[in-house]
Amino acid sequence: MQNLELKAISNCHQACVVALEKMPANFKTSLYQIDTYFHCSTGRLKLRQMVDHTELIGYNRPDSQTSRYSQYQILSVSDPDSLKQILTRTLGVKVVVEKQRSVWLFGATRIHLDRVENLGQFIELETVIQSQSIEEAEREHQHVKRCLKIEDRDLVGQSYSDLRHI
Repeated sequence: MQNLELKAISNCHQACVVALEKMPANFKTSLYQIDTYFHCSTGRLKLRQMVDHTELIGYNRPDSQTSRYSQYQILSVSDPDSLKQILTRTLGVKVVVEKQRSVWLFGATRIHLDRVENLGQFIELETVIQSQSIEEAEREHQHVKRCLKIEDRDLVGQSYSDLRHI
């Protein structure tokens, strides 16, 4: 799968919620996520544990403070404890990131309002490129960015896993 994504520091989630409701975006869910990142030679690999399910997510994305394309794969995991043990023994744990995430949808764009333990508040945009052209996805992505008043000075180029090491 491919998406166009962006991460920024959020100074006020409540202002984002007001803007999302005006767009109008649809609130989908609120999630508590524990992401265990593993050492790997290319890209990133994380085990995402949630209350009702667990996913293994592998992705490649440049570290850039702009909107950037990401290639990713998601695998549903039926035995997360065993998989975590295997990955920990073979690859080693890089870092564990815990967050509370509110998920909103606008067209093909997922908007995440994140409260990340020991890091603060962030907003992420992920415009999934599936049924529309890249140009249409880029237009939608920029529209959401403008509606949420995301400023270039607030953009973050790194993964939460990298920010935990800074």
